[in-house]
Amino acid sequence: MTPKKRRLFGIISFILPLGFGVFFLLSALNNNIVYFIDPTELISKKKTDQRLRLGGLVKSNSIEIIGTKIQFQITDGSNSVTVNYDGSLPDLFKENQGVIVQGIYDSNIFKADTLLAKHDENYMPREISNSLKSRGVWRGEEND
Repeated sequence: MTPKKRRLFGIISFILPLGFGVFFLLSALNNNIVYFIDPTELISKKKTDQRLRLGGLVKSNSIEIIGTKIQFQITDGSNSVTVNYDGSLPDLFKENQGVIVQGIYDSNIFKADTLLAKHDENYMPREISNSLKSRGVWRGEEND
């Protein structure tokens, strides 16, 4: 084997496994990515049957609790989405507070399996605050 062929074989034997590794890594990551979305985007884009994170404010007078099943609405000021959640609520979960739920949207109801409430008076995820600011319903400090 000539040095030129040996070098070509060495390069191919290095790049080929590396390419397969990158392909499998990206395939695995793609299956585990969860996109953040607000109620207006969710309704307009109709992203059904895919895992999403939905964020916004808990709408006033929308919380209904029956045992461990909770139904409430998340709003961004323009649109609202009904959320069903089965589990224990965080202590800070209440009306007009920021919340992020993770689950699947089924045409008109978001079925959540994870619920995250705003954890102190100063924290709001950047995506939610930007979404609320763009719609004119942000109630936080202006220097965020």
